[in-house]
Amino acid sequence: MTEPVLDPARNLETLLRCPSVTPAEGGALEALQRMLEPLGFEVQRPVFHEGGEASVENLLATRGAAGPHLCFAGHTDVVPPGPEESWRHPPFSAAVENGEMWGRGAVDMKGGIACFVAALARLVARGALPEAGRVSFLVTGDEEGPAVNGTVKLLRHAEAQGLRFDACLVGEPTNPDALGDMIKIGRRGSLSGELTLLGRQGHVAYPDRADNPLHRLGPVLQALLHPLLDGGTSRFQPSNLEVTSVDTGNPSTNVVPASATVRFNVRFNDCWTGDTLRAELQRRIEAGLAACPRGPGAYALRWREPVSDCFVTAPGALTQTLGEAVEAITGRVPELSTSGGTSDARFIKNHCAVVEFGLVGRTMHMADERVALSDLETLTRIYETFIARWFAAHA
Repeated sequence: MTEPVLDPARNLETLLRCPSVTPAEGGALEALQRMLEPLGFEVQRPVFHEGGEASVENLLATRGAAGPHLCFAGHTDVVPPGPEESWRHPPFSAAVENGEMWGRGAVDMKGGIACFVAALARLVARGALPEAGRVSFLVTGDEEGPAVNGTVKLLRHAEAQGLRFDACLVGEPTNPDALGDMIKIGRRGSLSGELTLLGRQGHVAYPDRADNPLHRLGPVLQALLHPLLDGGTSRFQPSNLEVTSVDTGNPSTNVVPASATVRFNVRFNDCWTGDTLRAELQRRIEAGLAACPRGPGAYALRWREPVSDCFVTAPGALTQTLGEAVEAITGRVPELSTSGGTSDARFIKNHCAVVEFGLVGRTMHMADERVALSDLETLTRIYETFIARWFAAHA
């Protein structure tokens, strides 16, 4: 593909056929570069490294040299498709059936990228982009991975070159049921922990010679889960802790395990910061251990990854412009929501105002991920309207 593509379905077909399972580039950024350069974008593809994590290729593309600066952010990496036999069509085939295109990444989120490219191509073809204005693409290959060598470093890379963004639209699939349902204006924070209760291995027939850490598990889990962390706020639902695994590494029925490891994740609201939440969870763990009839025992607590704090973009010009564009095309007034998981918007919010709007996400991360071709066209029209109105408001 060497010419600008006005049809989002053709753009998506090209991207879906690139097996860009995180952290592999898989040809997706190369394909995106070939789409953008004929539109007048200068494209860079920096590769970032950090010890212990895979190197990741990213893309920064900018059109224009001055004026209001609108950024579109997203990712071309996808989660593994799982067994191919679980799919109706091969996961990287971009097959079309009954008005839908199938493939891993169709909605999360190669579809959003395909639509934004098509929207820009249409504006360029009409000469509708202002001369005094800049548009950038900030696209990572590390959103579905550890998010170490992706958007965070790409933002620093852009900043080092003097690029400053006035607003950013992230093309994640935000709509639960139909296009126009929801704009994401914030996200809860995320904190993952690993608690290891330490005991003493021994024979089950001689419990006096052993110390079973599992016997402390109940009081500790009770303390972590009750009472609830909070009741929610005006912008966010209640914070929630989920236990994701309990493991002793012990396959035997006649051996008391030496340790028990509990892994958990908390999605938290603006009642907490990373520091205050960590302190509260450690307090609860120690309170649970103190309540154990056999004594508190020793433990080790490790925070498994950097905390992602919650954030919210206050309703204003950005949310209003996007909301009006959505309503103009779909007839729906979108809900302004902070629900769901995390996204790379949590990094972008430190640089400029950020909102998220994309496709319907019902099939994301599932076998048979797919998108209606009609939704691709509708989202392209929404993006086209939003871009034009955003620049008009900043003229």
